[in-house]
Amino acid sequence: MSATATTVSKPGTAAGETRARHSGGGLRDAVRRRRGLLTGGGALAALLVLGAVLLGGGTWPAGLTADISAPLDAANEWVVDNRDSHPLFLYFLLHLSNTATDAVDAVYQGLDALGWLGVAAAAVLVAWRAAGLGRRGLRVALTALGAFAVCGLLGMWDATLLTIALMVVSVAAAAVLGTLIGLAAGLSDRVDRALRPVLDTMQVMPAFAYLLPFVLVFGTGTPAALFCTVIYAAPPMARLTALGLRGADPAALEAAVSLGANGRQRLWTARLPLARRQMLLGLNQTIMLALSMVVIAALVGAGGLGEEVYSALATTDVGKAFAAGLPIVLIAVWLDRTTAAAGDAIGTSAPAGGWLHGGRAWALVAAAVAAAAAVRTAGWPEAWTYDISAPVNRAQEWITANLTFTEVWAREFTLWLLNPLRDALLWLPWWSVLLLVAAAARLVGNWLSAVTATAAMAAIGVLGVWTKSLNTLSQVLAALVVTLVLGFLAGVLCARAGRLERWVRPLLDAMQTMPQFVYLIPVVALFGATRTSAIVAAVVYALPAVVRITTQGLREVDPAAVEASRSLGASTRQQLFGVQLPLARPALQLAVNQGVVLVLAVVVVGGLVGGGALGYDVIKGLSRGEMGLGMTAGIAIVCLGLVLDRVTQRTSRTAR
Repeated sequence: MSATATTVSKPGTAAGETRARHSGGGLRDAVRRRRGLLTGGGALAALLVLGAVLLGGGTWPAGLTADISAPLDAANEWVVDNRDSHPLFLYFLLHLSNTATDAVDAVYQGLDALGWLGVAAAAVLVAWRAAGLGRRGLRVALTALGAFAVCGLLGMWDATLLTIALMVVSVAAAAVLGTLIGLAAGLSDRVDRALRPVLDTMQVMPAFAYLLPFVLVFGTGTPAALFCTVIYAAPPMARLTALGLRGADPAALEAAVSLGANGRQRLWTARLPLARRQMLLGLNQTIMLALSMVVIAALVGAGGLGEEVYSALATTDVGKAFAAGLPIVLIAVWLDRTTAAAGDAIGTSAPAGGWLHGGRAWALVAAAVAAAAAVRTAGWPEAWTYDISAPVNRAQEWITANLTFTEVWAREFTLWLLNPLRDALLWLPWWSVLLLVAAAARLVGNWLSAVTATAAMAAIGVLGVWTKSLNTLSQVLAALVVTLVLGFLAGVLCARAGRLERWVRPLLDAMQTMPQFVYLIPVVALFGATRTSAIVAAVVYALPAVVRITTQGLREVDPAAVEASRSLGASTRQQLFGVQLPLARPALQLAVNQGVVLVLAVVVVGGLVGGGALGYDVIKGLSRGEMGLGMTAGIAIVCLGLVLDRVTQRTSRTAR
């Protein structure tokens, strides 16, 4: 039996004086925080009373709105009328549009010329080589083989090739753009400070918001889909490239300087090689975001698997949507596993005596693909396809007829939570909503966050979509409550039970690789086209991130603090609520922030399946050419995302 020695510092010693000073400082900080909360609460109550007396109640005043839909419709008409004659289009935008279309067509024609055997061989061999040609590489190669085999068997071969062609061009452009931005931010503090708020804003914007400006300029079709995908997918590459450059080992950089290397030589021989792992992680995230956007871009005529899903959801044909959604999931898993394995292989040494590595291995892959393409197979044989839409629709009809608990749960959820929350938000006076937003943003951040959030919320009212925005906000809040309850509970269980976390990890990996669009398919089958379907899809989409961040935050709590509480006789429950959760508060706040952003992204997409509100207006504007309606809703979505980000993202306060 061992005893733990404890050193007690006397008040007269230096250590005792230091400890007393720190204790006094902590007590003063606590008193100051409590005093600030009381003062802020009193000021908020006074403002509420004053607002009730001077401004009364009700929704956003009509006199404070500005109709921007008419100017936007006029701008859209001008673009349509002048697209073939104005110099801006003839000598610049038209060239961009034609280049984008030609690039996608060239990649598609190249894939089609390889034949199904050549494409499958290329996917399998590239995955195997990128993963290192070992046992893990073989598993990744088998994943690629299974993914492309299922795409062919389901009759989605041509749509898959078009989606991959869009992916190849958009990922290449986004990777180049993101790398250049990352280089600038990684090598210059001034550029990094200037770009950080821009990238922050881009990452909280739902994917829908990117579609409308490009449709306004390029119209519907491949160019709009390609350019919005590039802009949407570039930020992770930029962020992680800058992170890798700034996190380079100082000792390696000092060694390069001591050898007489100039700035350019240090970049190419030290910084970039040391940042390869981070850059490959950025490429992985760029690929996942590009696939997500390429699927959503079917709304603007991108074609491919996304168009198949969209047309099926529009007619509530669950079987057809499932047949198109399954290949999307498999392609996402294949791309994620390939790039992740390639990143893990960086820095590992080749086996002794092995010759199948480096350039020789890639040459062998190219030779094998060329040999497979030489067989001259055409598209996937029609005889090797199977239509699963009819069996899936029959299963969906059986579920609807027999598993009535889903309909009952959806009805009760709407009746007891969703509708009361929406009605409560609509009942609040408009000025009180602004005050609450300002108070929440100031509580978790600084005055700049409060001003930004309040201005964004006020902009929603000025746009004239106050009621619809509060309807969307009610859906986001309802989904967020469910997500946080389930996510925190699962995160705590995974943090305390390592075996459970190992079992759950593959499921979370698969869920995080699936695009937003795909989550709508099973929930429509279970719950029909309702607001509840959008909320359930949002919960499932955001849950993995919340679980992972919560688990990681609890595991990074200082073990000494947990051991100290245990030695004082604290129970497991007391350790969790008294030590671990308070110390993991930054991670939990990050989980809330990420949950809000992800929930909003899917709730907006849920306009396709009965979500209504802002998401429906965006879809209506895109599908009917009502650009003013769609752009107004899109701007409101961006403002709502900015509000939710600022009231959940903890920012540094002014140093005291």
